[in-house]
Amino acid sequence: MSLPHAILTALLEKPSSGLELTRRFDKSIGYFWSATHQQIYRELGRLEQAGHIRALPSPVPVRGQRKEYEVLPAGRAELGDWVARSEDPKPMRSALLLRMRAAAMVGASGLRAELERHLALHRGQLEEYRAIEDRDFPPERRRTEPDRLRHLVLRGGIDLERFWVEWLTGALAELDREE
Repeated sequence: MSLPHAILTALLEKPSSGLELTRRFDKSIGYFWSATHQQIYRELGRLEQAGHIRALPSPVPVRGQRKEYEVLPAGRAELGDWVARSEDPKPMRSALLLRMRAAAMVGASGLRAELERHLALHRGQLEEYRAIEDRDFPPERRRTEPDRLRHLVLRGGIDLERFWVEWLTGALAELDREE
């Protein structure tokens, strides 16, 4: 149920076309809620049918022209209701952790390389998040409530990446340890 809410959030931040939404997802919301181009377009249609968004009128009607969408009052109300709802955390699903559990049964061949690959990916993501933080949230900048909330989301991503870097580093050290 969260993809429509992610789209409503993105459209409230800035009215956009489906293609622009896809690009913006890749640079922001997609760090914690990913969606394909097809999923976004499908959901835009559903949101429009539900009366939560509308396509902005085009100055020149052209067949196949991209539509830019904005959130309607019903969409803003739906998003507000969703924000206020209680929701339990979802159980974590990790193919890497499952792979490690399986390796305990069938052997760890290739596991080290996969752990090292994941470590490099998490280090890269951590570096990217820190660059975003330096660029968008310098300490000297006065922050509004929306800025503080966005920064908290980013800090959550930074903390998760730091966790994975630390955990993977420890896991690799444990594999090196001889009994």
